[in-house]
This record gives sequence, structure tokens and C-alpha cells, in this order.
Amino acid sequence: MTNVVLLISDEHNPRFSSTYGHQVVDTPNMDRLAERGTVYESAYCPSPLCVPSRTAFLTGRYTHEVQAYNNSKVIERRHPNYGGVLAAQGTHTVYVGGGSNLYRDPYHLGFTELVAVERSGRGLSTTAIAAERPSGKPVKTTEAHGPVDRMYDPDRAIVDAAVEWIDTSAPTIDRPWVMTICINPPHPPYTTEPGYWDLYRGHADLPAHGADQESAQHPYVNDIRENSRWDYSDDLVRQLRQGYYGAVSFVDDQLGRLIDAIDAGDLVEDTVICYTADHGEMLGKFGLWGKCNLYEDAVRVPLIAAGPGFDPGTRATTPVTTLDLQASFFAAVGACRPEAWRGRPLQEIPADDRQWPAFASYHGHNVRGGAFMLRRGDWKLIYNSAAPHQLFNLRDDPEELVNVWPDRPDVVAGLETALRCICDSDAVERDAAAVRARQLEAVGVLRRCYGRSEGLVPWEEALN
Repeated sequence: MTNVVLLISDEHNPRFSSTYGHQVVDTPNMDRLAERGTVYESAYCPSPLCVPSRTAFLTGRYTHEVQAYNNSKVIERRHPNYGGVLAAQGTHTVYVGGGSNLYRDPYHLGFTELVAVERSGRGLSTTAIAAERPSGKPVKTTEAHGPVDRMYDPDRAIVDAAVEWIDTSAPTIDRPWVMTICINPPHPPYTTEPGYWDLYRGHADLPAHGADQESAQHPYVNDIRENSRWDYSDDLVRQLRQGYYGAVSFVDDQLGRLIDAIDAGDLVEDTVICYTADHGEMLGKFGLWGKCNLYEDAVRVPLIAAGPGFDPGTRATTPVTTLDLQASFFAAVGACRPEAWRGRPLQEIPADDRQWPAFASYHGHNVRGGAFMLRRGDWKLIYNSAAPHQLFNLRDDPEELVNVWPDRPDVVAGLETALRCICDSDAVERDAAAVRARQLEAVGVLRRCYGRSEGLVPWEEALN
């Protein structure tokens, strides 16, 4: 009998970890997990935005297939997900923490058990649906910086609950179980607790590649900067990055607590332990903060898996996505996965498959149109619906500084063909626009019902 424990953080760019080669950010527990299993060096999220990425991961479908284009939850989706599908086949599924970025009421997802899950609801804001031009003032939401006492108490409580479940409930379960644990760091604000802040005192730095780079002048990137209007001094940028480094170390400590609990429970031989994130973080590169684009820093995620089916000390270069990780749960517990779901189990993917494609897309706020990513081997295509397309050779140009689209029509043709096998980009653009229109209409209805324009309303408010 094989079990699964997955820790999902929010907004972790894998490049900021010693496991993926960073010289300052120390992640000894990610390193420990890597020694026991496989590090996926080219792992991607389905979309660089919270709700679309998590929706795709839960449902095993690309974002356009489940119409999860943005962070709005005003229209509740009711797609089946791995928690319910596995539970229906006899696997005990547990979801711990993080209920705010789910595509529907977590209590209706079908997991066998929910632990420390807070419900959020449907949002009345339209900013998650489409970009709203700011008044001209700089954005303040990410300017918080420096040490903050006890800011991780809610996330510690989530991991406390998970560890307690492993200690006390896991021994009583007589069938395979799959546990998903979600915590918020290193998501902004870019602050951290004093102890983690002190870890990186004197190590705060500036991004190596700023807004003067060619890739930083792409129309979509200009859209994001115009709509966000960051106006950060070099000193502030250093402090924001120092806070992020501390937040990554906090996440690493929580992963260590989970590994220790599995070890203490004598579950190592029977349990797959995984770590990943919902998307990455630009952290000032190209003058960008957050995600909302398909550059590596926003769409790449850490992915480490250890346990039965994963060879110790392995580093896999095959491009994969978190949909492949989700497929791994079914392989681990011996369950049948719905035939239409995307991805294949990581246990079955060769470490260096140069033909296997990884796909992602973005149709959220702050840009003038949607975009699609197709990664295969060394090559990465970004197909932009309302701006020039981009092609990067990640072996020669891992920082995506030079767009070689005009120079390699042969590569472009092959990647475009592969992209068309996944979706019709024009049809997806039309559908995304139609979904946005329905969402805006639904927000209007709820605003009239509740007499206000912001905040959350109960999931039970039926609009579907």
C-alpha cells in the first residue's frame, strides 16, 4: 500500500533554493528530499496565476478545458477533481489548509476529509477578471517589507494539523491515503518573520536582469508594468527580495517537519513525498513582480518527489507539469484516472525525454490578450494572441534574453504544430472573452443583490 503526501506552497520560483542552484537561499530540507528522490529541473504550472493553476491541478485538465481563465470565482465550477475521484475508488483523501484559491466550495470537492480548511466565497471585485487601469499612483500592495512578528502563525497551524494527522490518524487508515497540504508563503507581502529576516541580512540583492532587457520591452510586459505601476527604489527592491528569501526558508522548514513526521511514523517505505508550488515569482526581473506571464521565473515551479517509484538522487530534465504530478497520485495508489485527464505519471516519464511537450497558458488580468507556452527539449515557444510571438533556446539562453523567433522558422513550425494538437488558440481566445463577459455580468448581479462592490459572498449564492 502506497500513500502520498504533497506540500504545495504559493508563488515559489524554484531558482530561489539551494536545490535548484541558488548560492544564497538555503533549503536543506528540499535538498534532503532531493537526495531521496527526483528533482524535476523543468517543471511548469498549468498557468501562472493561483486559481487557474490550482483548478487545472485539481481537475487534471488544462485551464481552457475547464474555463479557468482568471482568479475570479464568481461563477462556481463543478468539475470532478482528484480528491473526489480517488475517494470514490477507495483512497482516503485529505485536504489541509488553503481553501481561498479553489474553484468551488472546498466542502463540495469530494475529499474524504478536510482539515484546517477555511472557506472563502465568491468575490465581488472585477479586477481579477480584466485589467482596470490605475489612477496613476504606484501600487502599494507589495511595498510591505521587513520583519513581521508571528506572520506565519496560520501556516504553522496548517502544518501542525497535517503532522498531527500523520501521527494519529494515518495509523488508523487501512487503505491508501493521499494528503494535500497548502500553505501561503512565499506569496506576497514580501515580509518575513524576524528569525528568517536575519538569515539573509547582508545578502539582499538586485535582479541581474532589469527593465532594460529586450524581453522586458515586450508589449505584454509593458502592459503589466503599466497596469501595476511599481515604483520601487533599489533599497526597497533589496528588502523585498530579502523578505522573499526568508519566506522560502520558512517553507523549507515546514517541508522538513513533514518529512520528519513520515520518518517518525515509519512510513518512509510506503509513502511518496512531494513538494511543488502553484506558480513562480518574477521578484523584480525584467521590472516585474508577481507572475501573470509565461517567462520561466513566473511559470516554472519546484517539483521534487521521493518514495516508491522515484530513484534517489536523480535529476530529470524532461519538461513536465503539475498535471503529471497529479497523475502520479493515481499511479502510486493503483487507482484508475479518468481517460480524458491530461498528464502522465512522473514514475513513467524518462528523465531526459526531448520530445515530451509541456504546455501552459495565461488569460488573466493585466495584459491585452492571452498567451500559450509550449516547451519541448531546449526550445520554448510563447505564442501571444495579441503581440509578437517569442522563441527561446533555454540551453543557450536560460534567462530568456533573446527572442530568436525570426531566426528559426523550422523550430517554430514544429512547436506550432504541437501547440495546435493541444488547442485552437483562436477558439480559446473567443471562449476566454465570453467567460469574462459572463463573469462581469454575474458580478453585477451579486453587487445589486448585496448592495456593495467589494468583498466575498457565500458559495451557496447560486449563479450557474
